[in-house]
Amino acid sequence: MRILLSLLCLSLFLPPAGAAQAEEVLRLATTTSTANSGLLDHILPDFEADSGYQVHVIAVGTGKALRMGQDGDVDVVLVHAPDSETRFVDSGFGVDRRPVMHNDFVLVGPADDPAGIAGAENAAAALARIRGATQIFVSRGDDSGTHKKELSLWREAGVTPDYPEYRAAGQGMGKVLQMANELRAYSLTDRGTWLAYRGNLDLRVLAEGDPALFNPYSVISVNPEHHAQANTEGAKAFSDWLTSLETCRLIQGFRVQGERLFTPECTSALSSKQ
Repeated sequence: MRILLSLLCLSLFLPPAGAAQAEEVLRLATTTSTANSGLLDHILPDFEADSGYQVHVIAVGTGKALRMGQDGDVDVVLVHAPDSETRFVDSGFGVDRRPVMHNDFVLVGPADDPAGIAGAENAAAALARIRGATQIFVSRGDDSGTHKKELSLWREAGVTPDYPEYRAAGQGMGKVLQMANELRAYSLTDRGTWLAYRGNLDLRVLAEGDPALFNPYSVISVNPEHHAQANTEGAKAFSDWLTSLETCRLIQGFRVQGERLFTPECTSALSSKQ
């Protein structure tokens, strides 16, 4: 009887025969633009269904995403700051860096454009005009890829953004656009987040098209030589999937109000298959 009771108690703590194993977790640090734009919600369910991995998304600025990779807090990063990505890989923290997609940055501001930057072909010159007119500029101020691009444009303009109307928000792109809208201010944004949010904003795109505003995204796996606990197989599976023709189609087909938010880097290969 004691044996039967012991077996009965043990059975209470065992999963039923044939019970599904828990999904393996893949930790992804990525930019707020891929999350705010809705892209991840559009594409990740396909990866999770195909691979069996459960993706834990941490949406932060590129600088923080790379620091999380450096510290081994994530398995893979999807970011958009080429110079910082190169340093991350060259320092041995990341491996298998692959181009994924691109869009561009745009300068937005109030429709009446008090700084007179509308139509400017040089983004740095447009920022200099905003500073010269002492107009409010809302910056990400968070070491994100967008913030890094903004700072490089100020340097190109030969201007230090230290005037009272310059506001460093320390927030993601969506919140910064909302703040700029409330303040009738200028800001730099990636086009994807702009397209996702513009329906609720009174701001306008005032300057675009400068080659300096090109915005490429890359996926990088965390180097297992630095962090043995990294899910290396999951990171590779994700990178393979993210750069595949199937995902190329998903990214290319993702639109908001009829406009494509990101252009996948495999577009030419996709065209040759059609």
